[in-house]
Amino acid sequence: MSLSALGLAARGGRDAAVTGLAVDSRAVEPGMLFAALPGSAVHGAQFIPQVLEAGAGAVLTDPEGARIAAGALAGSPAALVVVEEPRAALARAAALWFGAQPEVMVAVTGTNGKTSVATFTRQIWMALGEPAINLGTTGIEGAWEAPLHHTTPDPITLHRALAAAEAEGVTHAAMEASSHGLDQHRLDGVRLMAAAFTNFTQDHLDYHKSFEAYFEAKAGLFTRVLPEDGTVVVNMADPKAAEIAEIARERGQDLLSVGRGEGCDLRILAQRFDATGQDLRFTWMGRSVQVRLNLIGGFQAENVLVAAGLAIATGEPPNDVFGVLDKLSTVRGRMQLAATRENGAAVFVDYAHTPDAVETALKALRPHVMGRLVVVFGAGGDRDRTKRPLMGAAAAAHADVLIVTDDNPRSEDPAEIRAAILAACPGATEVGDRAEAILRGVAELGPGDALLIAGKGHESGQTVAGIVYPFDDVEQASLAVAALDGRPV
Repeated sequence: MSLSALGLAARGGRDAAVTGLAVDSRAVEPGMLFAALPGSAVHGAQFIPQVLEAGAGAVLTDPEGARIAAGALAGSPAALVVVEEPRAALARAAALWFGAQPEVMVAVTGTNGKTSVATFTRQIWMALGEPAINLGTTGIEGAWEAPLHHTTPDPITLHRALAAAEAEGVTHAAMEASSHGLDQHRLDGVRLMAAAFTNFTQDHLDYHKSFEAYFEAKAGLFTRVLPEDGTVVVNMADPKAAEIAEIARERGQDLLSVGRGEGCDLRILAQRFDATGQDLRFTWMGRSVQVRLNLIGGFQAENVLVAAGLAIATGEPPNDVFGVLDKLSTVRGRMQLAATRENGAAVFVDYAHTPDAVETALKALRPHVMGRLVVVFGAGGDRDRTKRPLMGAAAAAHADVLIVTDDNPRSEDPAEIRAAILAACPGATEVGDRAEAILRGVAELGPGDALLIAGKGHESGQTVAGIVYPFDDVEQASLAVAALDGRPV
């Protein structure tokens, strides 16, 4: 495929033939286009001499990259493409290179709830007979499955996966749109029919540096990626929802609102909670609907209705959508029932790793629990440090028993991370070893109590000092319950 067919124009008007795309210099083969992208530590242009030696037929970079590698490029036969936004250009080129995508594509962004909404949307589609997948934090799941290393992968990985899914007969796909992925234009080549906004709270300030920059990245899904004839599904319960709704109106996009207030298209009227789930009553176009949700947590109703809104926005009949909501199952690592003690006390695992998510998870569990709420939680290293005391305060405000432990300390001193959390909840118990903390949390449970293990959710490893050790919260919870209740493992 030529550079011009990929939407790229090289200096000097050269229209080189391209044999493939690469962002990893080690993967470059003769004739390939290498995207030399700016990075947080190193500019990809540093590797241009290496890829030219490997036979790269073209290089895509920004003006800074062209300056860095000017010497190597001067005598090279490779075509040079210089643009202000090389990430966006790569995303569009990857879409053209791989070509095929599932016919119906939606994306969801927000601080919390992305995985649940994407998964519920896929489950709704599949219950209605559509071959569907969801892509994100838990990988690619559904009618075709594969692992992913990032919530929103790089454009080459993303479009390779979308093309493979389409080749396997997948017609519907729901994907998570992370703020990093949006800021780095990874979704720019995805053809969306609809996009959703869940909420906006503190996270990733280590990357975005300010709330304004973080929100601007999220908003990019609606201002840049979703076309003007797309539909925006908004959870109006969030204070930032009004800004997303205004973007939709200004661009002429259709708007489908979810919430509890007057005027919402999908309006929650009432919820009734019990030990295994909840009954939900809502309205659609003025008509009352009542469904059973086998999901723990009041916030799940909002996630479910946002997913229902995406399904409706992509052409599914509303009555058919509402008729399958009782078939939705818990998303792995999201308010997942991990184990139950012989005395009836339940242990839940949730990915809550922000102050708002911890508060939301604990408040959502409370109506389902007759006794005490116990929480085991920590905070990740090499991430936003300001949220650590806020997480401690959120847990102290909404749980009865607190155990502060390690999450993924990464390169930081785990004790310092725990100390920052404990500063806001001095009455908590500190147990650095996460397995021991979970065991002690389970040991606290009496009849009617519940334990929330927060932070790692679906993750199967714990990162300490650059090493990923096998660790699964659900597995550890099951082992703890078995050990304490004398059950065989």
